[in-house]
Amino acid sequence: MSAGLRPEEAPAWLTPLLTAVRDVDAAALSLHRIPPPAGGRRAAVLVLFGNDQGHGPDVLLTERASTLRAHAGQVSFPGGSADPGDAGPVATALREAEEETGADPSGVVPLAELPELFIPPSGFVVRPIIAHWARPSAVHAVDAGETARVVRVSLDQLAEPANRISVGHPSGFTGPAFVVAGLLVWGFTGGILSALLDLGGWARPWAADRILNLDEAWSAARAGRQEVAGS
Repeated sequence: MSAGLRPEEAPAWLTPLLTAVRDVDAAALSLHRIPPPAGGRRAAVLVLFGNDQGHGPDVLLTERASTLRAHAGQVSFPGGSADPGDAGPVATALREAEEETGADPSGVVPLAELPELFIPPSGFVVRPIIAHWARPSAVHAVDAGETARVVRVSLDQLAEPANRISVGHPSGFTGPAFVVAGLLVWGFTGGILSALLDLGGWARPWAADRILNLDEAWSAARAGRQEVAGS
């Protein structure tokens, strides 16, 4: 077991997921299924599961600022590049989450490391860290130039079939996505969430053949954001 992981502290509702990911293969999580290169840039993301009294189990997501040159407006888990001073992927994920969202690491219980996954567009080799938000703290976009929103999205919303689509990228790539809370969650993050819903036993049957191109998917998300703002 990697240093810093405390799976014995997982709540009962997360136990099925931890059991399922114990021997999960990278191919089950990676949409590109390209093995990580030995010299790729290392990064880690925090897949932080909480349990809100209002909407039940959820996951923390961030939306990148629309003014960024790369990946503007995309939704991701908190995380980023490893620093030389980091003790390992868990430390990287916790540090980056605090820097991006203000999440207090003392309230986060790291539970499991997923296999390293290669993201060809960015060249990063990413290690997702599954964690439980045992003592949630207030979160916000710490740097508005980098992050537009920080959102807790319920697993029930993510599993809702009406919120699930497949997105077709101009490159020819097609993968699972979510239009939820005024967000379009696709690509690497959408693929990981889709796999974790399946592995955790939360997924419901959905129409994977409901394919929107990227522009159509963004339009659906913007329409959803207007509905959220008007409600």
